Amino acid sequence: MTEERQKKSESESKQASEGVVLIGKKPIMNYVIACLTFFNSGAQKVVVKARGRAISRAVDTVELLRRAFMKDLQLGDISIGTEEVARSDGQKTNVSTIEITLTRP
Repeated sequence: MTEERQKKSESESKQASEGVVLIGKKPIMNYVIACLTFFNSGAQKVVVKARGRAISRAVDTVELLRRAFMKDLQLGDISIGTEEVARSDGQKTNVSTIEITLTRP
């Protein structure tokens, strides 16, 4: 039982040091504020994730954060990829993805 508690507390502390922001259709400032909230709550790393048409919004979010709000913010890893998604008519289509890792010095 103590092992389970220890694993749970380790995963909670990892989540506290890292945040994930999923980019969608909302205004860019909503995502900027979400990232700022993670950093102000003690997170050392925030991952910004987006798919498809939201990729440009994710890049805009990161650039706005770096240029206007947190000038000392560093880019960690940027990974791009493709996911295969089933459409409503049953056919499969490819959707581009991006993950941008931001770290605090």
